[in-house]
Amino acid sequence: MIVEERIYRIRAGMMQTYLELVRSEGLAIQQPVLGNLIGYFVTEIGPLNHVVHLWGYRDLEDRAARRRELASKPEWQAFTKKLTATLEAMENRILQPTDFSPLQ
Repeated sequence: MIVEERIYRIRAGMMQTYLELVRSEGLAIQQPVLGNLIGYFVTEIGPLNHVVHLWGYRDLEDRAARRRELASKPEWQAFTKKLTATLEAMENRILQPTDFSPLQ
């Protein structure tokens, strides 16, 4: 298993708009394709206006296939146009669990 960590810095004053878009539209499009949502978080201490979400995949090939499928959906393309208006920066990391991690 791998975990994709997606970190978004949200424009000042746009956090509620971002969260409402994800809540009302985004997850209904994403989750059936991407599958394993591990968690969705906002920062409280440290750099503010950040959202972190974690998605689990079997491996990099599984992730690539699922991301391709999602990117091909017209409803996802329309949604991302709305969402990107709320974003300042995006960062992705691929995390590989250690042999002693509870998530493997």
